[in-house]
Order: sequence, then C-alpha cells, then structure tokens
Amino acid sequence: MRMRIIFLAAMCVLLSPVTPAAEKTTADAIRTAAHSFLATWADSLSNRGYEGTYEIGHIDSRLALASCHQPLAAEFSGDPLRTTSPSVLISCRGERPWRMYVTTSVRVIGPALVAARPLARGERLTKDLLSVKQVQLNASRRGVLTDEASVDGMMMRRPVNSGTILTPDLLEAPNAIERGDHVMITARSGSFSVTSRGKALANAGVGEQVLVENLRSSRTVKARAVGPGRVEIPM
Repeated sequence: MRMRIIFLAAMCVLLSPVTPAAEKTTADAIRTAAHSFLATWADSLSNRGYEGTYEIGHIDSRLALASCHQPLAAEFSGDPLRTTSPSVLISCRGERPWRMYVTTSVRVIGPALVAARPLARGERLTKDLLSVKQVQLNASRRGVLTDEASVDGMMMRRPVNSGTILTPDLLEAPNAIERGDHVMITARSGSFSVTSRGKALANAGVGEQVLVENLRSSRTVKARAVGPGRVEIPM
C-alpha cells in the first residue's frame, strides 16, 4: 500500500505541468531603461538649443532583480547641468519594489556668457562687456549664466580675465541705496501709506535692511530697501 502511494506521488510530479521560474529583471532591461531615459533627456536639451551626449556605466551582467510588472521608472539623482556624472535611479514600483543606481557620464554643450574683455572688481556689466561662447555647461558645479538680461547692471565681485565663463558667484547686485543718499520713506499698513523724506545712513541692496534718518523728525528708523532711493517701514 505504501509503495503504491509513493508510486502515485512520483507520477503526479512527473506528469504535472512545469511552472517556469518567475522572470527576473536583467542587466539588459536595466540598461534599456537607462538608455531610453537618457535619450529622451538629450532630445529635450536639443529643443533648448543645447547638445547632450551620454554614456552608461558598467552594469553587472549577472544582475537579476525581481520581476517588474510595469514599466521601469527612471530619474536623475543629481542635476545633470551641474555635474558630469549624475547617477540615474532605476526603480520598480510594483508589488515587489526595488531601486538601483546606474552610473553615467554626460556632456551638455550650449551657449554661455563670457567676459568680452578683462573685467575689474566692482565693474558694472553691460551687454557690450559680454560675449556668447559654446561651452560645456555642466563642467562647473557653480552653474553658468546664459541670459544677458539677467546680468545687465550686475557688478563683478572679483576681477576676471577675458573669456572667463560667468558664473553666479562672480556677480553681485549693486546697492540700491548708498550711504548719504536722500531716500523716500514709505510707512505702509495694508492699502494705507504715509511718505516722508530721509537720508540713508548705510549702503543696502534691494530687500536688505538699512538705517535711515527721517529729515522731518530727525529720528533714526530701520527700513527695508525696496528700490533705488526708496525704503519701506511696515506699520
């Protein structure tokens, strides 16, 4: 009897359909997802007048992650305009979620503002002092400047040579108010405001606080610079 049971059990095993092992997410699938994401990113750059190229780093061919029953998601883990080696995060958001970082090497070429001649510390920028040059935009972690209008009137924080790529840390906003300037003081509360004349006791940029002397009352008050020659006091 026992031998018959064993024989029947063995036959059931032999005759039962073979269920294939659950499919795995392979290295090729990971690479394909990264390539598709980067190709789309490069296309989006071309629409902005930039040129983007990329290389995908090594992915172990033996890799086998849990099967994902939906398209793999991909995103940069760093700003590709600030670094040449941002990782791409590939992830599965299905029933058995997982995440994996893929190393990449990217180049972004595009127009940037450069100094048309040597510029001195404190020099105020105008369009004739600027030139446009094709550069690798993501070679500098400090970022680069591309819009002439955004730097017009800004001042150099330190001297640079001709051809230097302009980065945000090289520039500073000029003072809206200089010490000794006569300013218009506005005391504001909602839609109600009162104005008077005063004298600035220090330098200040827009948004900064500054002490001013009210010329009518001779009182010194703390105000906020809101524009050239204008300060405001909340009531």
